[in-house]
Amino acid sequence: MFDIGASELLMIVIVAVVVIGPKDLPRALRTAGKWIGKVRRTSNHFRAGIETMIREAEMEEMEKKWAEQNARIMAEHPPVDLSDHEMRPLPAPTAESRAEEPAAEPAAQAPADDEPQLPLR
Repeated sequence: MFDIGASELLMIVIVAVVVIGPKDLPRALRTAGKWIGKVRRTSNHFRAGIETMIREAEMEEMEKKWAEQNARIMAEHPPVDLSDHEMRPLPAPTAESRAEEPAAEPAAQAPADDEPQLPLR
């Protein structure tokens, strides 16, 4: 932010010691630190408010875009009214339709008596 080099900083310290004095310098630095803290908090609060306003504006813009897209899609594909269609149950399975179904897989076969079995824990 500020382009202060080592030589400029040294000059500020020397002037502060001469003008304020070594006895009151810690109190002056503490006061300056409090002021800098207040300025930083205020600027952070201001920045957060600006960012919130930007986010809200972006959300309003996105909501407008979504509403336009939704209206366009609804115009292209109108909803179907199913209230006038008759709902009929599926027919009951017959013997022929059961015969066409694939058979269930056989259950796993039990091991023969001559095969070693591992003990269960």
